[in-house]
Amino acid sequence: MIFPAHRIGKWVVSDRCRLQNGGNFQHETSAGARRERAMTDKQFALFDTAIGDCGIVWGAHGIVAVQLPMSGDDKTRLRIRQRYGDIAEAPPPPDVQHAIDGMIELLEGKPVDLSDIALDMADVPEFHRNVYAIARTIAPGDTLTYGDIAKRLGGVELSRDVGQALGRNPCPIVVPCHRVLAAAGKPGGFSANGGVSTKLKMLAIEGAKVNYTPSLFD
Repeated sequence: MIFPAHRIGKWVVSDRCRLQNGGNFQHETSAGARRERAMTDKQFALFDTAIGDCGIVWGAHGIVAVQLPMSGDDKTRLRIRQRYGDIAEAPPPPDVQHAIDGMIELLEGKPVDLSDIALDMADVPEFHRNVYAIARTIAPGDTLTYGDIAKRLGGVELSRDVGQALGRNPCPIVVPCHRVLAAAGKPGGFSANGGVSTKLKMLAIEGAKVNYTPSLFD
């Protein structure tokens, strides 16, 4: 790759380097270049589950995202690349394969604990990370409400903020936002493809009880 250059005395210096005392050059990476490199460091894979083909995105510091199924593999790939750039599809390394195997088993109805899976939450706001940390303590078949989590974080008045954080959850299944319900055990919302129907299907697989009566429009 060719970078723009400028002249310092007799030296032609790349914009990616700087001249130090003594005539030595030091590699320098701009903030934009760091973001670009972080993006290209990511890779993804698709994997088959009981609810359809999911996607997983990973980088050097752990899993960055899990994509719940879209209406087809091409749309799942497109959604991943819309969010994370033109990243490569690749065979998952062992730690990512471990996460995939756990998610597959969980969606087959096995009470798998996914709390040991390393997530890269470096770009996630602190409040959201705190919400996700609590959600990860909910065992398969159990549920909490938005209000339950809000109380642990400071007060029930934070319930709406909890719901918004869960709606932006980058790693569903591993961070089981489907196990967080509205008041009185009602399902509440779900931002994934299929909406509440997908949430109810995942809860049914795990044997969780939900206060839900389908309407004529379901």
